[in-house]
Parts: sequence; structure tokens; C-alpha cells
Amino acid sequence: MTDHLTGRAAERPAEGRANGHADDRADGHADGRANARDRAWAELVATARRTTAEGLVVGTSGNVSVRVGDEVLVTPSGVPYDRLTPGDLVAVDLSGRQVSGRLGPTSELPLHLEIYRTTDASAVVHTHAVHATAVSTLVTELPLIHYMAAALGGPVRVAPYATYGTPELAAHMLDALRDRTGCLLRNHGTVTYGDSLDRAYDRTAQLEWMCRVWLTASSVPGRTPALLSEAQLAEVGEKLKGYGQKP
Repeated sequence: MTDHLTGRAAERPAEGRANGHADDRADGHADGRANARDRAWAELVATARRTTAEGLVVGTSGNVSVRVGDEVLVTPSGVPYDRLTPGDLVAVDLSGRQVSGRLGPTSELPLHLEIYRTTDASAVVHTHAVHATAVSTLVTELPLIHYMAAALGGPVRVAPYATYGTPELAAHMLDALRDRTGCLLRNHGTVTYGDSLDRAYDRTAQLEWMCRVWLTASSVPGRTPALLSEAQLAEVGEKLKGYGQKP
């Protein structure tokens, strides 16, 4: 009776309800995070499959990643993209420690992590696209054959060669990406990043297309392709800032 008169028994259910709300919020937050990871993984797998379908990679070459909070979801090493399932999700933290998944992450993980550590990237696409890889063996910078170079921040540089999956390759790549959102890797392929997987992929496709245009034009005997000037490219860069639909 005393407890009822002092209200202590009444306080316990109230406390339980408060804790229940806190638990519900925690559960809801965890569910929301899990749902975000699942959606991001599905989009990552779709993008990886697109690189194969559109001829930007062969077999298990190339890799794709997307950042979700303080984690990076990344394609696993040596697994064909058409075999990936929701249960194959691979996640690492920004130090490279694997935090989710039974499959090992791509061997190019250092490349992806360096981009996330040094830029505001939300997604990274790495391919072995044929024309871009061919161009990487010929020049140190893709000639300004088309104004879409402005969409990548300017003339696209070629990073010096280094063995895949090494810190040296990641360092060379970062130099080539300075003030850019894409570059070529000598005798290797392409790297692009963006604020979404769609944006990163579009930059990859544009880069491969520009390389193909330059190779095609350069192959005409006795003719030299006309190139754009830095001033012309800068003008396009300003114009592209207003391109597309406004929110």
C-alpha cells in the first residue's frame, strides 16, 4: 500500500514505457541503417553488372564501391557480378577493416579507400575499358578531343603505372585525380567517382567514349584531330554548372 501511496509502483511502468520508446528508436535506427545498406548494395550490384553488359570490363575485372555512412560497400574479389546476391554484401570501414560479409573485398580496395578519405565521393567505379586502356598506353593526358572533359574537371590525366592493389597505385591515382573526378591508369584502365553511383558510372562511360573518339580520329591517315583550348573547356565547365533539371 505504501508503494501505491508514494507512487513508486506507478513510476516503474512509466520508466518501462520510456525505455520502450528508446528501444524502439534504437531498433528503428538499426533497421533504417540495414535498409540503407541493402538498397545501396542492390544499386552497387546493378552498376557492376552494367559495366559488364556495356563492355567496360571483362570477367571479374574492375570494381565498384559506394559509401554508406562510415562504411564502404564494395564488390568482392574474383566473383562474377551476375552471381552476386543480397547475401554477398561486403562492407569495410575507412581503415579497410572488413565489418560485414563472408567474401573478401576487391584487391583494389586501397584505391577506393584513398578516394573516400580524400574527397567527398559517395561512389567509385573502376573499369578496364578497352579504348581508355589503349589511350593510357599512348599519352600522359587525354587530348582535349571533346568538351565533356569539363564534366570530369578538366583534361584527363594518366596516372603512372604501378602494380594493381598497391599503395603506390593509389598514390599515383590521387595525383592524377587532383581537381578531377576521373583519370586513366597507365596500362590498366579508368577510375571515376561522384556523389552517386549513377554519376560515377556516367563519368566512366563518358571517359571511355572520349577515348574512343580520339583514337578513331587519330587513326585517319594524314590528318590530325582538331582539339579544344583550355579556354574553350573552361567556358563549357561554367555552362555545365547550370545543366540539367533544377530541383
